[in-house]
Amino acid sequence: MTDTYDFDFAVAGGGPAGSSAAISLAQRGHSVVLFERETFPRFHIGESLLSTANDHFAKLGVAETMEAACFPDKWGARLFTHDGLSGRGVDFTDVTEVTKPKTVQVCREVFDKILLDRARELGVDVREGYRVNACELGPDAAILDVASSDDGVAARVRVHALVDATGRNGLLARKFNLRTDEPLLANIAVFSHYKNVPRLAGDRPDDIRLVARNDAGWFWLIPISKELMSVGVVVPKSLYLQLPKGSPEEMLDRAIAGTPVLAELMRGATREWPVRVEKDFSYSASAYAGDRWILAGDAGSFLDPVFSTGVSIAMESGIEAAIELDRALARNDFSARQFAAFSRRQRRRFKTFRRFVVGFYTPQFRDLFFDPNPPRHIFKAVVTVLAGKWDSSLRTRLLNRVFFAIVAIQKRFSLTRMMFRRDPSAGYPGE
Repeated sequence: MTDTYDFDFAVAGGGPAGSSAAISLAQRGHSVVLFERETFPRFHIGESLLSTANDHFAKLGVAETMEAACFPDKWGARLFTHDGLSGRGVDFTDVTEVTKPKTVQVCREVFDKILLDRARELGVDVREGYRVNACELGPDAAILDVASSDDGVAARVRVHALVDATGRNGLLARKFNLRTDEPLLANIAVFSHYKNVPRLAGDRPDDIRLVARNDAGWFWLIPISKELMSVGVVVPKSLYLQLPKGSPEEMLDRAIAGTPVLAELMRGATREWPVRVEKDFSYSASAYAGDRWILAGDAGSFLDPVFSTGVSIAMESGIEAAIELDRALARNDFSARQFAAFSRRQRRRFKTFRRFVVGFYTPQFRDLFFDPNPPRHIFKAVVTVLAGKWDSSLRTRLLNRVFFAIVAIQKRFSLTRMMFRRDPSAGYPGE
């Protein structure tokens, strides 16, 4: 083995996590190669961001580019029940613990390319259409075997360490058997993009809309451009198996038609994209880093899309991975022990959001979450986390404990109106 390296670091995956890691490493003066198996622009789901994304844009040097892109503004969310009788707002401007409340809804083809282009601008060697086929993690280096998807030309690259940002494909998660599925979040999403879906009335027309079915399912409506609306339904697998079978198009059409408030909204809509299906998309990792490797974004863990945490977490974890690798290179120590604090932080963030996501798939949580007049201070604490501030103040954490205590009481006693079915066929996962 020689002491020479082709680059300081390699990043596998060019989505928000991989691009953010590559950008942050390049900003710190390191040489970086990034391998992305697809060629951008490419379709991807996950179009709604959190308020904390603004901090990441500033760190990555893309805040002005994001502003110039004129993505639809997101000030929060509008919550609706299936019958349209209960609907209210989630207002990120109520949150005092974020730098800037307004965030955006993005077309991922455009957004992901903005980040990847920023990496190129900073000198990252971005190689699209390249797949990482194998990774050997030795005492002195991480060695990657890569190949071009176009002509099959193979290469071997030697670096100090690897950031795995390969998303659900999980290059290292599968190599080391790190992944654990979330049995309470075995859900299926069916979605597409539509034109001619009415925006919200008022001064915040492009907020995300979250519409609860009367069972365990729910819909999202996310404006991603002036013309297009991303519309999808998410149901637990147990409920999905009860639904009449058919093509994805038929299943989405039936789901929309079966929810009165959605049926009215979609009356004049036209579908512009094929209907896609995603399933079993919630999981965690037993480790988020090891000797000469770090997992970022969905390569480590992913939660159900109900609270739109995916992209914001991906950027945050990519930036954090770069900080850890910068320190490791300065100390010449790329051991798992060096990355222990990084792994603990990823677990804490996952567990914080997981509590809310798992809670959402219970009727008692929904009774309170969709209540038209929730306790102001308690709901403000809930919204603080849902705006992305998972490492919130002690007061916010205590108020969220009170919220979950009320949820537990609602399971046995009716503190507020029961708006959702409780029967077994409603499809709620076992608690």
